[in-house]
Order: sequence, then C-alpha cells, then structure tokens
Amino acid sequence: MLDGPSDDLDLAGRINFDRPQSARVWNALLMGKDNFEADRRAVEEIVKVDPGMPHYARQCRAFLVRTVRFLAAEAGIRQFLDIGTGLPTAQNTHEVAQAVAPESTIVYVDNDPLVLLHARALLTNTTPEGLSTYVEADVREPETIIAAARNVLDFTRPIAVMLLGILGHATDDYPTMRRILDRLMGPVPSGSYLVLLDGARTEDKVYLDAIVRCAEVGHPYHLRTPRQLEACFQDLELVEPGLVPVNRWRPDPPGSDIDPPCNAYGGVGLKP
Repeated sequence: MLDGPSDDLDLAGRINFDRPQSARVWNALLMGKDNFEADRRAVEEIVKVDPGMPHYARQCRAFLVRTVRFLAAEAGIRQFLDIGTGLPTAQNTHEVAQAVAPESTIVYVDNDPLVLLHARALLTNTTPEGLSTYVEADVREPETIIAAARNVLDFTRPIAVMLLGILGHATDDYPTMRRILDRLMGPVPSGSYLVLLDGARTEDKVYLDAIVRCAEVGHPYHLRTPRQLEACFQDLELVEPGLVPVNRWRPDPPGSDIDPPCNAYGGVGLKP
C-alpha cells in the first residue's frame, strides 16, 4: 500500500519518460492525456500499420464496463481485484461497481509509478459505503498480490479477479502465464470469478503486423491463440457467451455488435 507524500516523491522519481510503457501507450490509444512523447511515438508507429488499434482499445474498455456491471448486478460480486489497472479513465472498475452496489470494495494493482500516482488522486470511492485502494505489485508476483489483497479483501467471500490486457505483457511463455493464473485463482474461494481479456493470434495479418511493430518500437506484446485463452478457463465455468471477441461479449444494447470481431478476446469464468 502507498501511504503518503514521501511515497509520491519516490514514485515520481521512478517514472521513465524515455521509453514507452504499456499503461501509457494504452492511454494514448484511448486518446488520453496521461502519456509522454515516447508513448505517443509508439502509438503513431503502431497505428500506421493498423489504423484500427484505437478502436480495439475502446472495445476493450467497453468490455470492462459490461463485465463489471454483470458481476455487480447479476452475479452479486462485491469484491474486485483489478490487476494491471492502467491509467484511470472514464468508468473505472470502482465507478461501475459502486454505481450498482455502493458497498463494493476494489483493490487496484499495478507496477507503473505514474499509474500509482494517478490512483492516489483519482481512484477514490464514489460512495461512502465502498472502498477503493491500490497496491504496487507486478503480475509476475502473484503471491505478493494475494498477500496485499488479504489486507483489504475477505477471502472467505467471492472475489472477481480481473486481468484485462496484462498477461500479454507479462511473459512470452504460455505455461508461465497459466501458472500465474493458477496462483492468483487458487486462493480465492468458490463463487469467485476470473475476468480475462488478451490479444488473440487470429488470421488478421494487419493486426499481426501491428503486434510485430509494437515490439520494434519497444512495446512487446505476446499473443495467444483463442484456444489457449479458452484453456485458461478449464477449471472454471464459462459464463455465456464464453470466450469471444470482446465486442461480442453481451453487447449493450443487444444486437449492437455490428463491427467485425475484435482481435482481443475476453471471457468471464466462475470458480465452482
């Protein structure tokens, strides 16, 4: 947990302005203001290859909103562990959840110092009953994340573990990715949920070329096949419609998924 102004100074001193960073590149794709020249240059190069990338980013953000709303309104979840939070933007996890269930508790996790500085200022409760907090940790250190989350969340009650677009940055090795997932989902109780979103290796050559360009400009991202992503839910009960392109997951309003399938796939799974 971050405790005060001295932590802010430490975080500010660790911000790297010269290299693109995943949360800031994502912010630039969403046309946010919390990014630097290195991030914008990376986005410019990526968009030259695939002009649709900003649209994909917006579709992924909309997936977050719909899944959190489902979990809070239909599944009755009141605890959220959002790993790889990214920079705050409109309709963050706590805003969506607390709009449905004011008592919801959200623990945000990220390892980017700029994200954590913004979290202190912006990721604050929208209701007096709820709680939003944040920890500095890396998704590659699941035990550290779980230990910090135990200080806030009640691990005898269901928890939604959210990993949206982060595992593609974490490792190029699929078995390692699966072990990270297992170590995160193992401690949460029955009735918990996994929300997973990641870029998928499809037959879209333009998108694949853009991912190659991402690596060339210092922003590597490791794609999985849709089958590999679906296998991440093998011990869970996939919520309908299963693992699908994110713009096909319960579109709102129904029937509004008129765009071609997105190259990011997402799903929600219940731990029995």
